[in-house]
Amino acid sequence: MESTQTLLEIRDRLDVIDKEITGLYKKRMDLCAEVAETKIKSGKAVFDPAREAEKLDTVSSYLESDFDKKSIRELYQQMMTISRRLQLAILARHGKSYDTGYKKIGTRNKLGKRAVYQGVEGAYAHIAARQCFGNDADLTNVKTWKDAADMVKEGKADYAVLPIENSSHGVVSDNFDLLIKYPELAIIEEVDLKVEHALMSVEGAELEGIKAVYSHPQALGQCSSFFDEHPDITPVATANTAVAAKLVKERGDKSIAALASEESAELYGLTVLQRSVNKEKTNTTRFIIIGREKTYTDDAKKISLCFETAHRPGALYNILGNFIFNDVNMTMISSRPVPERPFEYRFFVDIEGRLDMPDVINALSGMVDQVTELSILGNY
Repeated sequence: MESTQTLLEIRDRLDVIDKEITGLYKKRMDLCAEVAETKIKSGKAVFDPAREAEKLDTVSSYLESDFDKKSIRELYQQMMTISRRLQLAILARHGKSYDTGYKKIGTRNKLGKRAVYQGVEGAYAHIAARQCFGNDADLTNVKTWKDAADMVKEGKADYAVLPIENSSHGVVSDNFDLLIKYPELAIIEEVDLKVEHALMSVEGAELEGIKAVYSHPQALGQCSSFFDEHPDITPVATANTAVAAKLVKERGDKSIAALASEESAELYGLTVLQRSVNKEKTNTTRFIIIGREKTYTDDAKKISLCFETAHRPGALYNILGNFIFNDVNMTMISSRPVPERPFEYRFFVDIEGRLDMPDVINALSGMVDQVTELSILGNY
């Protein structure tokens, strides 16, 4: 009974201290609000790294042990981050928010526009392009995804259709890299396409006689269980699923097959040896439509971002905290190496929202001072 009473007494004392801390926190935030008002008049930036570093050194000097010094620095880093968010919100109310570089439009007219995709007829990108622009659309095919981006950049096409992510085999990393290499382009729409790979070969071929299967690396990966079941069959990577089907037709070899859409089998006169080779029946590929317009519409609901962080502990944690603090939901995060800086990474993130929403603007405003690079890839 005595130990229980002692615990209760300690908790009561903690409650008193917590109330004092809460009161002091409120006073500190009120002063930070006053700081924001002065910064509006002076035009001074919200983030002052030299001042924050000085403050961290000062508060840690008040304590003795290494644990306490490290803990108080972490506590004050969080408090100063919250202070910046408060100041940014105040600046936003005065019309001094982050400029996204994007313009809101009423509707997007895709009639009469020219779209380009990688591969040949029957490729999943071709099917996605028709799904987006219609069966009678002006569609052009090229050899590589880079060629597609080049055509849009040079004005030879209005839009390009690129695969960006598969539900069972992850991101198409090369196309993430393309989005960075072409900053003048932006995502304006996405298309989700259910993908079912069929195994096909020339007339007279049989599954038992197949020695090699050609397809895009993503398709081969999505059908890995097939190769586990048939260890004598060699997977061979090609630039595209429909390109693989065309290759099998041209070679006329009964010992090779392709993994592609059934539409490819019809187009190239191939026989389907096995349907739905990928075991994951919900297998879906997300395609993005990129164009030269940095615009968004009223029905936009997703924002794609890319950012780079300082190479130090807690950098990513602090950046993602901007989404949490502003109730912005993050739906995807992926990382890619920064080629010119070994073992450092840039991050690709999808969040829900529209670029004229205050919570989104506040989150982006908070990120600006915490990242080394920030790009808005599209709002669609």
